[in-house]
Amino acid sequence: MQKTGAWLLKTALEALGVRHTFGIPGVHTTEIYDELNKSNQIRPMLVTHEGGASFMADAVSRTSDHIGVLVVVPAAGLTHAMSGIGEAFLDGIPMLVISGGVRTDTDHKYQLHDMDMQALMAPLTKKTFKVESHEDVMPILFAAYDCAMTGEPGPVYVEIPVNIQFTKGKVSQIPEPAPLKLCTKPLAAEDITAAAEILRSAKQPGLFLGWGAMKARNSAITIAESLNAPVATSLQGLAAFPHDHPLHTGMGYGIAAVPAAEDAFADCDVILAVGVRFGEIATGSYSLPIPQKIIHVDINPDALGANYDAELVIEGDATEVLAALADRLGPTESSGDSNGIAALIADRKQSYLAEWRDHKSGDRVNPAAFFAGLDRALSDDAIILTDDGNHTFLAAELMPISGDRHFISPTDFNCMGYCVPAAIAAKLENREKQVVGIVGDGAFLMTAMEILTATADDLGVVYFIFSDGELSQIAQAQQVPYSRKVCTVLPALKYEPFARSVGAAYVHIATDKDVDQAIAQALDYAEKGQPVVVEVTIDYSKKTRFTKGALKANLDRFDFATKMRFIGRALTRKVTG
Repeated sequence: MQKTGAWLLKTALEALGVRHTFGIPGVHTTEIYDELNKSNQIRPMLVTHEGGASFMADAVSRTSDHIGVLVVVPAAGLTHAMSGIGEAFLDGIPMLVISGGVRTDTDHKYQLHDMDMQALMAPLTKKTFKVESHEDVMPILFAAYDCAMTGEPGPVYVEIPVNIQFTKGKVSQIPEPAPLKLCTKPLAAEDITAAAEILRSAKQPGLFLGWGAMKARNSAITIAESLNAPVATSLQGLAAFPHDHPLHTGMGYGIAAVPAAEDAFADCDVILAVGVRFGEIATGSYSLPIPQKIIHVDINPDALGANYDAELVIEGDATEVLAALADRLGPTESSGDSNGIAALIADRKQSYLAEWRDHKSGDRVNPAAFFAGLDRALSDDAIILTDDGNHTFLAAELMPISGDRHFISPTDFNCMGYCVPAAIAAKLENREKQVVGIVGDGAFLMTAMEILTATADDLGVVYFIFSDGELSQIAQAQQVPYSRKVCTVLPALKYEPFARSVGAAYVHIATDKDVDQAIAQALDYAEKGQPVVVEVTIDYSKKTRFTKGALKANLDRFDFATKMRFIGRALTRKVTG
């Protein structure tokens, strides 16, 4: 058979079940886009910036059963997309990153986009491939997919030189992808037995769940109820355990966590940590208290025991491990809330919400009032996205992710600009669900033009923009130790004319009394297929527990002289102005 490389690429993506690709065509990908346009299955999505394309591909993988696929030009297209690729890499999100490449059938130097793409992409991907012949195209695409999806997921890069795309070459067969094996390491029965024994002998066990435990929710509930154990999650794993369960405590469990988590975990002597890597955000800047024993379960062997020593490590897929552990532990042996944990959690949650509701926000919107209104308005299966900023931790602390609600956020790469494009892809793959983005005004400015992509496709995404005129998370981090803010005050954007310019509806939430009516109006616009820009005049004067805890943790790690210098400088500036 004689086939072009572009045809082989399209055929491989169709075999992998791909429905959308994201990118901007260029001279090194026009042949690919021409073939994608012929597909009855795949739709190439034009974006306004390759950075938005990579965030969209990331969100496809997080909110659907399909892998996100990026198709961009080499060099400039790849460098623009690197933020989203890096986010997927550090967050463990599968992605196929496909670019064209310079011609390999000529000796000419200094071709357009001529640089070492393999070296460029190596640090941001699990593996890189370069197609050398037509016979390689489909096997390499299938190998890249297998690599992206197995073990700890992540992005994989494939470079296809432009001459292979548009010329025909001999291929001996049209192969099919092999079935995936998500974890190749067999589960050891003795590890499950050992974990069950440690948990059963604990005075007070607790569960700490990350993104890797997302598909093991039912088993996690069974285990928590069997042990009457409190359950905390990482930021990325916020939806791994239902917030309306009496044993759910919140994000993290140390000084950077809400009171329900900090108090419920205070006496925990054994922590079952599943699919969480004990990274900086997950641990509140490494401020988690160290229990007597940690049982650490993760599909990535490099994550096991990282930062916090573990008594027992189990390498494996969380779904398989927790199912086996739930079966080994058996049904609950206690009746009701025998240790009072559920009652303590309920009390602390109620008092913390009351603390927020009682906070005086003046002529601005109280975050607790906003999130309570959003909770009332959204369906149980709504998809909620945040960006990177102060709003992220407000959402983590105040927004219930109950039932089947999905929550996604940039985490370890911690990249601003994620929410706007990611929400578009989430809606593209989940048109029947409500999709809302909660985004700070600084992060919104980075990728706001991508709303044009939503408008062009009648995607009813609602963006709640927490507008305070500052890069508030950094401004707060500056104000405490420095008593001043540098380069964090934003130029003003007039949201209403901007919304009109990109084809979006505009709604304003100016005070608490506007919350319910404005949210209902925004969701009504979205239901009719129009993206919506909602300006929320938010009150950021009250700090989240995460912000206060992380700042304290970092200050406490300073040596005495450095700590005194920071404190003295801040005090002097506060007094002298």
